[in-house]
Amino acid sequence: MSNALLNLANKRKKLDSSNFLLFVTICLFAVMYILGCLIYSDAGFGKMQTFLNMLIDNAGLLIAASGMTMVMITGGIDISVGSVIGLVCMILSYSMERLGFNAFTSIAVVLVFGLVFGAFQGWLISYMELQPFIITLAGLFGCRGITAIISSEQIAIKANETFLGIANANIKVLIGSTVNKRGVRMYPFIHPSVVIALIAVAVVWYVLKYTRFGRNLYAIGGNEQSALLMGINVKKTKFIAYVVEGFMASLAGFVFCLNTTSGFVEQARGFEMEAISSAVIGGTMLTGGVGSVIGTIFGVLIKATIETLIRCQGTLSSWWNKIVLSVILCFFIVLQSVIIMAKNKNKK
Repeated sequence: MSNALLNLANKRKKLDSSNFLLFVTICLFAVMYILGCLIYSDAGFGKMQTFLNMLIDNAGLLIAASGMTMVMITGGIDISVGSVIGLVCMILSYSMERLGFNAFTSIAVVLVFGLVFGAFQGWLISYMELQPFIITLAGLFGCRGITAIISSEQIAIKANETFLGIANANIKVLIGSTVNKRGVRMYPFIHPSVVIALIAVAVVWYVLKYTRFGRNLYAIGGNEQSALLMGINVKKTKFIAYVVEGFMASLAGFVFCLNTTSGFVEQARGFEMEAISSAVIGGTMLTGGVGSVIGTIFGVLIKATIETLIRCQGTLSSWWNKIVLSVILCFFIVLQSVIIMAKNKNKK
């Protein structure tokens, strides 16, 4: 009984930390977005379509960062995500343009690949007890190398009308419409990639919040030994987490390819760092046990807002995106360290 109360108390503390980090993230996004609307109103920053464009441009990142959140909650990490996305884009482009596959067959192939790849990495990490960083680093190099072997040249998807139709389809949003100079009402729009991303994020949110598997992930990240004592199959849970992460990475690759309609060996290089930084800025602890997909969404939106602000400013180099994002990331890492230190002090 005492152990159960102790676990409940620890869980409540982690929840409080998660809420605080999430609050800081939401406030930061709100401040940045409001300032953008005030300063760059003439550039159209405050328009609904500008916000929706941020979702369109970062649909793949939303999916990848959501999957990354699940893995990081267990105390793990996956730095192979960017290479998996690049390989998925290459497989889609090569199979449709060079081999003549139809769109749905190619999509099915890459999704199955993601499951298999995630299962392989998950088996090595969970059952063979190898370090996640080393295994996923090998996955990073391996997938990037396979991408180069398939083709060292860019392959653009031009002939597959089904895939291009999905990529270019506009879904009207009935709010935020404007009337142009000709008196025609213009509705803002999103692409199917955003719908896929939002559905994927919603599923991950539900799994983490309302399922036993989600609770097990938090328990493992909080204290793996305590999770074992509670009867949780730690190895199996970690394995499934990496399988899901592999699938999410391949799904992110499909959505990324919808935006680029091409495959290239350098595609999505460094994307894994953007996924990790989005999760950390969103309140996911690097040490595991704390995190939420809602926070990750706002982490992605902060990154997208920085890009849009610099684009509206017009004279700054695009490299300022990386500089500002690195400063914010460092701030959240320091904030996490302060929280951990405060927890340890209270325990004493």
